[in-house]
Amino acid sequence: MKFTRRESVKLGLLTGVGLGAPLGRVAGPVERLVESMNITSPRVEKFEVPLPVPPVLEPTSSDETTDYYEITQQKGTVEILPGYDTTIWGYNGIFPGPTIEAKRGREVVIEQRNELPVPVSTHLHGGVTPPESDGFPTDLILPPDLSVDDLPGHISGTVAGVSHGSKTYRYPNEQRAATLWYHDHRMDFTGPQVYKGLAGFYLIRDDIEDELPLPDGEKEVPLMIADRTFTDDGEMYYPSVDPSLLGDHGVLASTSFGPHTGVFGDTILVNGAPWPRMEVSNTKYRFRVLNASNARAYELALEPSPSEGNSFVQIGSDGGLLSEPIRHDELRVSPAERFDVVIDFSQYPVGSEITLVNRRGEGRVSDVMRFEVVREEEDESEIPAQLAPQLDFPSPGEAETTRRFFFIAGMLGGMSTINNKGYDPERIDAKPRLGATEIWEFDADPAHPIHMHLVHFKVISRNGGPPGPYDAGWKDTVFLDGGTVRVVAKFTPYRGKYVFHCHNLEHEDMMMMANFEVV
Repeated sequence: MKFTRRESVKLGLLTGVGLGAPLGRVAGPVERLVESMNITSPRVEKFEVPLPVPPVLEPTSSDETTDYYEITQQKGTVEILPGYDTTIWGYNGIFPGPTIEAKRGREVVIEQRNELPVPVSTHLHGGVTPPESDGFPTDLILPPDLSVDDLPGHISGTVAGVSHGSKTYRYPNEQRAATLWYHDHRMDFTGPQVYKGLAGFYLIRDDIEDELPLPDGEKEVPLMIADRTFTDDGEMYYPSVDPSLLGDHGVLASTSFGPHTGVFGDTILVNGAPWPRMEVSNTKYRFRVLNASNARAYELALEPSPSEGNSFVQIGSDGGLLSEPIRHDELRVSPAERFDVVIDFSQYPVGSEITLVNRRGEGRVSDVMRFEVVREEEDESEIPAQLAPQLDFPSPGEAETTRRFFFIAGMLGGMSTINNKGYDPERIDAKPRLGATEIWEFDADPAHPIHMHLVHFKVISRNGGPPGPYDAGWKDTVFLDGGTVRVVAKFTPYRGKYVFHCHNLEHEDMMMMANFEVV
């Protein structure tokens, strides 16, 4: 049995505004739920496809203070699986979208045009952005031929209103050099629209980072890791209740579900290529690792491990460079987290093949990509003992208040909540004062990557003890694999309404999101 949004509210099954057909076994007509959903991607030989690198987008124009860009969100046809054509929704029709390279203190203005058949809203993840350009979930860009009346439910609580055809986003870039990314953020439909390809890198650079002798040029490589499932004709498979994404939202019961109600693919893509290979020299390389999967967390490791030292030297986190490098043998990366790491291939002889594996995965998804050491080169790069000036974290002792939020996944994939409330774009759940320091405590059941818009924060404790090995530096997303995490943040520099939410995109779409307003 399937309930509409209105019927769900009348029956008291769900609460809030952003309602849709629940996930899991209660979603969709019964006859659709009992269909065989064993969708398995066509077989792909691993480590055959060269690693692609997303192109850097050039500005359409520039002046003394600002670079201007134009991006069109549109359908494209690409070869992801060798020998198959796949329809994607992409920024400029490619997946991943083009990389934006920005300079600290220099404004970027992007006109986003929507030529897709559905509304979109673009969020710069990790950006310290004015509210009208943050990509609030109901600040939609409608296709030119679609009206608000054509959409299910209603549009409410907007920050900057609804646009038709295009919208201009302004990013001041008054923040540290860091690996950010931009992606779709439409209320109720973020999961399927990111899954179809609406994601791209946004890199901010500054003089502090530029002066460091880190690997650069061709030896600085972005890695967008994502999992997808494909049908036997090579199209992406996402089990939407309404594949048009214009009706009820939600996901059908499916073997695509992982253990914690999210869509998990059976094919690992890196920069849009399945299990790619990369030829490297016996030198150090810098990798900007982004987990752009909807729900899958990864535990990355190198096999074989290096003969000496650690596999990864972490030099940065979500919010930019660490003050000092941290060494890891494994790297846990939850959805939306970024880790800036260096791998030193001088520890391997020429001719070596090193596999980047996922120790949280089994079978097909236990591998990610392969590195092949094919040549010797002189290495002039270094990893300084001091990377950035001492990070100026807010002090927990200066916190004006402590707020507590409980993230609970819905039973059988039903509505997910924060403090037992589903998302309402009009309700304000916290009102921090501009310039105030606050402690936010997150409790999760079972596992949730928690993302805060506008601010970066410092993790100050995990399950009552010290922060974990992957909590260092400025963060905007923190992984709760059950348990409790406390963070401290300073709410600046903009007043306005923003969201925080689980970055398991199926949880987010099923209402695990809330608003805060800086006043």
